[in-house]
Amino acid sequence: MPTPEADGVPGRRSSRFPVVDPATGETFDEAPDQQPAELDEVVARARRAWGGWRADQAARTSALLAAADAVDAAGDDLARLLTREQGKPLAESYAEVARTTARLRYFAELAPRTRRIDDGRPVRSEIRWRSLGPVAAIVPWNFPLQLAAAKFAPALAAGNTMVLKPSPFTPLATRLLGSLLATALPEDVLTVVTGREPLGARLAAHPGIRHVTFTGSVPTGRAVAGAAAASLARVTLELGGNDAAVLLDDVDVDGIADRLFWAAFRNCGQVCMAVKRVYVPARLHGEVVEALARRAKAVTVGPGLDPGTRLGPVNNAPQLARVEQITEQALAHGARAASGGHRLDGPGYFFAPTILTDVPPGSPVVTGEQFGPVLPVVPYGTLDEAVDAANGTGFGLGGSVWGTDLDRAEAVADRLECGTAWINHHAELSLHQPFAGVKDSGVGVAGGPWGLYGNLRPFVVHRPEEG
Repeated sequence: MPTPEADGVPGRRSSRFPVVDPATGETFDEAPDQQPAELDEVVARARRAWGGWRADQAARTSALLAAADAVDAAGDDLARLLTREQGKPLAESYAEVARTTARLRYFAELAPRTRRIDDGRPVRSEIRWRSLGPVAAIVPWNFPLQLAAAKFAPALAAGNTMVLKPSPFTPLATRLLGSLLATALPEDVLTVVTGREPLGARLAAHPGIRHVTFTGSVPTGRAVAGAAAASLARVTLELGGNDAAVLLDDVDVDGIADRLFWAAFRNCGQVCMAVKRVYVPARLHGEVVEALARRAKAVTVGPGLDPGTRLGPVNNAPQLARVEQITEQALAHGARAASGGHRLDGPGYFFAPTILTDVPPGSPVVTGEQFGPVLPVVPYGTLDEAVDAANGTGFGLGGSVWGTDLDRAEAVADRLECGTAWINHHAELSLHQPFAGVKDSGVGVAGGPWGLYGNLRPFVVHRPEEG
């Protein structure tokens, strides 16, 4: 098993910062607290590595496939470490590792296509594609491995080199992942740096970085975009979501209740594309609330390493405090908790799975992003009212429509202002499809060939036709 180096710069040992197990609230390890000044050397090494890496597509394919094999071989260690620092149930960590290797294999086999332009002139014109250079990825704590791979797999496949910074709440599994990739990739093609702010801000603003891809909150995304603008670096931003699920009046409540519940509560609700509010016809409101509350009361909450756990803790203390605050605010203004509504007693960052009803429409738990195990269920009178409410926030990541008449459901889905809409399910993505938000939910496109081309620039060659 590879052992991560002390930091991203050989021969230099950084100070350390604590890493907390969210199931206990206690420090269980440390990670290097690298300083912004160290990035100059890291980026310079990435630029030197770029020349060789970009030159041979076949070699890149082989190296990325070998990297996927190395990650697969260490899947048990990665999954357990991920659960320890992130909190999610072990089965979900194994799934995240699997999605990491799947992305590596998918993009390893994907290559840009040269295109000839025929415009009637006696000139042969071709659009070719070139990599950008050293790029940066800044990754959040909810899916640290999966989101890292969603960024580095297309970037490396395109011929770029990368500096990858995980969240300080979840640095360890990403460092281990980086050391595994290093067994298959040339030196300095991918470097993992860890540390507290202002490390991320300095990375986003670094003049040697040509593309910054970031997943996180809207305010931080705006700051990243502003920092990257100083050097005119490209940005891809996957920001917050407040996905609405609109239930139609012909919905089979019992038939969809399990899927709807887990669309909201998977990973303890800490999913950008989770269902974060549900709009229900008034006559079905009580039935839907009861079905969801019954599941919330029955689900097993506990440490992710316990075999019976289905729902783990909130990842970190600041996020737990936010979940508590917006829930208490809603309850203080007239909302009712059909289940949960409070932090669980004992150690760790556990919050009872919560279904809220009678929530004031302007409550932050409806208009904002709770990013935790809390779900408001809101009644509506007419379908137009439901669609207007679903579209009535600054977010536009995803949305879903649930009903028996699929043609009608699709017509409603087509009215949602978001990047992806699902019918009778939610947040299920294919490696082959684009992923993008609208409004405050993001800039740029990830996923599929769009993710590859987002890491390339066009290069046009003109030459006279012979003869």
